[in-house]
Amino acid sequence: MAGHSKWSNIKRRKGAQDAVRGKLFTKLIKEIMVAAKMGDPDPDNNPRLRLAVDKAKSQSMPRANIERAIAKASGELQGANYERVVYEGYGPAGVAVLVECLTDNRNRSSSEVRHAFTKSGGTMGTSGSVAYMFQRKGLFAIVSDGLEEDDVMMQTIEGGGDDVVLEDGYWIVTCPFECYDRCKKSLLELGKKLERSELTQLPDNDVALSSEDAEKLMRMLERFDDLDDVQETYTNGNMSVLDED
Repeated sequence: MAGHSKWSNIKRRKGAQDAVRGKLFTKLIKEIMVAAKMGDPDPDNNPRLRLAVDKAKSQSMPRANIERAIAKASGELQGANYERVVYEGYGPAGVAVLVECLTDNRNRSSSEVRHAFTKSGGTMGTSGSVAYMFQRKGLFAIVSDGLEEDDVMMQTIEGGGDDVVLEDGYWIVTCPFECYDRCKKSLLELGKKLERSELTQLPDNDVALSSEDAEKLMRMLERFDDLDDVQETYTNGNMSVLDED
């Protein structure tokens, strides 16, 4: 994670997404339904579903909504049939962009995502054009107050994590995708709340952006977030230059 604050980029975008509560709930419900359909409908036996439910609870989604989404996915109730689709492309200054969707209509999603790329001055690429630049990782953020680096490092190693760095008053920990549950459990033994606990896509290398290009990229990502089918967007563009304004 050396080089710039990926945490700053994530915080800025998550804050904008979380502000629109109704739309956020819709996206969380889709994620719960897809996770439940792909595996066991019991969160205790399905890590992806457990993560989706935890995210929903962190946003104060009513328990009834969560249970209804799982019931629909398991066939107990009627509901839409969602699938995961990933679109790839390029944004300002040629930065790589991944767009993860959960959709019941691929044609609609493809058209909307392509339009958002074009309207923002980017281009949608072919499958595999930029995905190789990213790695699926677990990411955790813990307020640094009262925590020594050695203690955080020890729990990170115990949980199979691969990186610890101090950024903006938080210990940021990353781990391989397959170690997410183990690493989360280990970090909770520090006795601190995890401010973020999620699966994400982190770029192998980042692209430095001017302030102008960073603002253009931010507007592009906001366009994607406004689309109902889009769950997450990832980029290798370094937007930390916006913190200097």
